[in-house]
Amino acid sequence: MGESVSLEREGAVAVLTFDAPPLNLFDAAMIAALQAAVADVAADPPRGLLVRAEGRVVSGGVDVHLFDGLTPRAAAELWTELLAMIHTVEELPFPTVFAAHALCLTAAFELSLACDLLLAAQSARFGLVETVVGLTPAMGGTQRLAERAGPARARELVMTGALYDAATLERWNVVNRVLADDGFDEAARSFARQLAEGPTRAHAATKAIVRAQVEGGVREADARVPELAGGLFATEDLKGAVRSFLEHGPGHATYEGR
Repeated sequence: MGESVSLEREGAVAVLTFDAPPLNLFDAAMIAALQAAVADVAADPPRGLLVRAEGRVVSGGVDVHLFDGLTPRAAAELWTELLAMIHTVEELPFPTVFAAHALCLTAAFELSLACDLLLAAQSARFGLVETVVGLTPAMGGTQRLAERAGPARARELVMTGALYDAATLERWNVVNRVLADDGFDEAARSFARQLAEGPTRAHAATKAIVRAQVEGGVREADARVPELAGGLFATEDLKGAVRSFLEHGPGHATYEGR
């Protein structure tokens, strides 16, 4: 997998960590390690994924050395590979959480937008700054910003290449929650654990319904609900939770992801 990315299991949660000081740049080694880590998670699913970083930044973005001399065909092949990885992350059948404790640029920001939930420390800043090299974001960031914040905000973030603080992006529905800098990492881990220890199959159904709405509208999502929600009645988690509710009231059920 490589030294720049680690993948560890903490109970129900897989924790994927960037650790390539000083800037956690997405160079060839980082990209290869990240692709391998995502493939491992998909092949051996946990019940939740937390993506985080070590160091003073989440990531300074893509190593621009990758672009020097790159042909249009080679660039298209690179973005096709990276978008395939983004799609794999989006399609994981369990909750995915990205934790941004500091500056988070370009590829890392785009990866965060492929996760279900984005947590940010108060001092975190975000940017799609590809304009500095005459590029547009190519790992899906523009369209996923449009999905979260609307097309006008997406154009603003990308065309200005400016940096935006966590509070602003929370108001724009890009960041889900802003947490205190102090204790941020443990708070993010705790949040991811809470989701991972929940009804995993129900979370997968929720993700599928939301995706259906995004891609096809409310009626498309409605068409998927009977099968997706109905199928949950075959799961041990639902059966156990119903029995727990009837015998002990709400809030006492435990889940095993089955």
